[in-house]
Amino acid sequence: MIDYKQAVFTTSAPNISKMPADTGYEVAFAGRSNAGKSSALNRLTQQKSLARTSKTPGRTQLINVFEFAQDRRLIDLPGYGFAKVPMDMKLKWQKALGEYLQKRECLRGLVVLMDIRHPMKDLDQDLIYWAVDSDLPVMVLLTKADKLKQGARKSTVLKIREASKAFGGDVQVEAFSSTSGVGVDLLRNKLDQWYDKAALES
Repeated sequence: MIDYKQAVFTTSAPNISKMPADTGYEVAFAGRSNAGKSSALNRLTQQKSLARTSKTPGRTQLINVFEFAQDRRLIDLPGYGFAKVPMDMKLKWQKALGEYLQKRECLRGLVVLMDIRHPMKDLDQDLIYWAVDSDLPVMVLLTKADKLKQGARKSTVLKIREASKAFGGDVQVEAFSSTSGVGVDLLRNKLDQWYDKAALES
């Protein structure tokens, strides 16, 4: 079993040219600025402040790199959408995001986070379509699942699972809460699979 508690911050990069060498294996976390990416990474690694969380969505303006073993990395991509930031900065983030997703050879899987109360916005869907087109497996985490009662949570997950069939690729949908711990084990198992499969293929 992989020990994600070992994760340490290594660098923040404005674009892929400033990232570590394109070797080994990475899994990237992406989502709208208010989707709870930082909280999910902190919960996964059992560290309170590995990834910075903020009351102001959109604080992740750079590609943040965390390494937990030799050539094994977790990537926190710039949030998209919601953040109230100047347009030129927003365009810069989007360019860095697109470049990373299209050109990074060691990327092995993509975790897309969406608030369970507002899932599958256009940019979320664009991201998943891109990943599927690139033969990249996707895990969709419907975050803040603790905000819904169990019945509503279950029906939302089923609805999004049904909708995700339209993407036509390897897309798994699960409820997730960094507060209550719902879905954390499923996330950990999925990452283990991706890193192990990558190691076997190399």
